[in-house]
Amino acid sequence: MKKMWRKIVETGRVAEPAPERAGGEVPEKAAELAGSVQIRHVDAGSCNGCEVEIASAFGPVYDAERYGARLVASPRHADALLVTGPVTRNMEMALRRTHDAVAEPRLVIALGDCARDCGVFAGAYGVAGAVRDVVDVDVEVPGCPPRPEEIVAALRGLTGR
Repeated sequence: MKKMWRKIVETGRVAEPAPERAGGEVPEKAAELAGSVQIRHVDAGSCNGCEVEIASAFGPVYDAERYGARLVASPRHADALLVTGPVTRNMEMALRRTHDAVAEPRLVIALGDCARDCGVFAGAYGVAGAVRDVVDVDVEVPGCPPRPEEIVAALRGLTGR
């Protein structure tokens, strides 16, 4: 047991080096977050494809937390909302209330094609619209579903790391 503990201490943390950060426009509100963003995820009616990729982005391989992004359980603790799926009629009011519960300056990230423009659910009877039809959106991440690398790149754009 001591040998294993010694090896762990001597080796330290092993992680792949961070890829180069993609240049781009950082939202003005993100500058106030000082390199750290607390995120509340809201599933507004998705098929769960994006949720699988979010779990992967925050998992041990991509480790979005090392860039200053962290998922939180309450909108009152959040700086940003990560919204997936088209906004269904049943989730429209819940999304608005969650949005209002996040303190200013708040950011909204529309993740995936469904959140951006309703994707394959466009025109469906139960869909109220895209996320931008319900709340103001600061960052959009395209893809159906977006790859974990794209999710991490978008979050790095917010944290500046």
